[in-house]
Amino acid sequence: MNDKLLSLLGIARRAGRLSLGFDVAAEAMRSGKSSLLLLADDLSERTMRNITETARQTDTQTIVLNISMEQLGGSVGKAVGIISVNDAGFAKKMKTLCTE
Repeated sequence: MNDKLLSLLGIARRAGRLSLGFDVAAEAMRSGKSSLLLLADDLSERTMRNITETARQTDTQTIVLNISMEQLGGSVGKAVGIISVNDAGFAKKMKTLCTE
């Protein structure tokens, strides 16, 4: 699951369908662009609490991955622990990969 998901994240990044980081992801959720929120498992408690509250308010599905920030950063080319997927097709495929 992890390799396929990380590869798909890289493709989505190159396609311009991701918002990386807290502020950009929160803005994507507030503006209705976000289809899915992916979180690294090693985010700080405070960051996790704040971003999940924003996701709850905007009714954005959130998945906490079994992947570290370092691994996520390697797949998208930027050190990041919060990723907003701003494309329904990519989000659907990522959801299925996360449930496998």
